[in-house]
Amino acid sequence: MPAAERITTALKRGSWIRKMFETGAALKTQHGADNVFDFTLGNPSLEPPDEFRSSLRSLLDSSEPSAHRYMPNAGYESVRGAIASWLNNHEVFSGTSAANVVMSVGAGGGLNATLRAILDEGDEVIILAPYFVEYLFYIDNHGGKPVVVETKEDFGLDASAVRAAITARTRAIIVNSPNNPTGRVYSAATLESLASVLADGERVHGKPIYLISDEPYRELCYVDAPPSAASMHPNSFLCYSWSKSLSIPGERIGYVAVNPRADDPAGLAAAVTFTTRTLGFVNAPGLMQRVAARLLNVTVDIEWYRRRRDQLTTGLKQLGFDVHTPEGAFYVFPRSPVADEMQFIEAAHRERVLLVPGRGFGRAGYLRLCYCVDQATISGGLEALDKVLREFKP
Repeated sequence: MPAAERITTALKRGSWIRKMFETGAALKTQHGADNVFDFTLGNPSLEPPDEFRSSLRSLLDSSEPSAHRYMPNAGYESVRGAIASWLNNHEVFSGTSAANVVMSVGAGGGLNATLRAILDEGDEVIILAPYFVEYLFYIDNHGGKPVVVETKEDFGLDASAVRAAITARTRAIIVNSPNNPTGRVYSAATLESLASVLADGERVHGKPIYLISDEPYRELCYVDAPPSAASMHPNSFLCYSWSKSLSIPGERIGYVAVNPRADDPAGLAAAVTFTTRTLGFVNAPGLMQRVAARLLNVTVDIEWYRRRRDQLTTGLKQLGFDVHTPEGAFYVFPRSPVADEMQFIEAAHRERVLLVPGRGFGRAGYLRLCYCVDQATISGGLEALDKVLREFKP
C-alpha cells in the first residue's frame, strides 16, 4: 500500500541536508573519509565535555530505585525545577517554576509538541527565510500553514515585513537566534521591535500571537548575547536542546518553557504535556533528563567553534565569496558564485566537497556550510573549492 499522499509529497520536497549527508557517506566509503570534505550536517565532531561522561557514569552506578520507570509526562519535577531556577537566575523569565517547564525529545520534539498544542486547522505560522527546513514539515504535521517572511539582505529580522504578514489567522511566529542557516544573532533592539509588532497584532485581532523561540544554539554565540526572544513577548514559548551546548545531538534531550506572563500559562503547559504524550514521545529520555539537570552551567568549548568559524570565513572571503561572518551557531551561508547554486554544488561534488543548497532553506542562490568539523576538513575543503571556482572563471 502506498504512503499517504501528503507524506509522498513531503518526501519529494525532502530534506536537502539529509540527501547530501547520505551522498557524503557513499563518497567516504568510496574514497576514504579524509578525502571527502563534508559540510552538510550539523552533527558536531566535538566530543561532549568530561562532565557529561562523569555525570552519566555516576547516574548509571547509582542504585536509585525506580530510576528507569515512567515519570510524569512533563518530566521529573526536580529536573524541571532546576531548569526553572536557571531561567529565573539568568533573567530569561521571572517567577517561573517547574509547572511551566515540559521536558522534550530535543528541540524538534518540543517544537512539534508546542505547535500541536496551539494550532487549529488552517492557522498560520510565520517563519523567517532563510529558515530551518524542517519548520515547514513541523507546521504541516499539525494542520498549520507556514507563512514565509523574508529577512533583510544581511539576514537581519525585518519587523515591518512581519507586521505586513500578520492576519486574523496568524497564531505564531518561530524565531531562531542564533540562526540556522545564517549564523545571525538578533539584537535586543530588533527583538523589541518584533515584540511590539506582535503586541499590536494581538490588539487588532483580539487573540494571542505566540512567539516560539527555537534556541538550540543559545550558548554558541560569538558576540554579547542578547536576551532570549521568548523573554521579550508575554505569549511565548522557549524550545531548547542540549544537542549543541553539550555536543549530544543523538541523545535527544531538551525542554519547552512557557512564559509565566502568557495568557493562561498553566493551561499552555498542560497542553504541551498532553501533546508530548499523545504524539508518542510519552516523556523525554529519563536518564538524559537527570544528566542535563546536573550540567545546566556546563558547555562545550565555544572557542573550538570560533576558531573554525574564523578559519572558514577568512578562507571563503579570500577565495572571493560574498559571506556574512556568523555571530553564532556553526554555519556560514555565502552567496553562490553562480546564480544557480545547484550548478556550483554539482561542480563541488566532483571535487568531493559537499554543500547544501540555499533553496532548501528558502533562499535560492546561497550555500550552507557547517563548520562543526575538524580543521583538516576546512583546510582541504577550501583548497578544493579553489579548484571549483576556476571552472567558472572566464
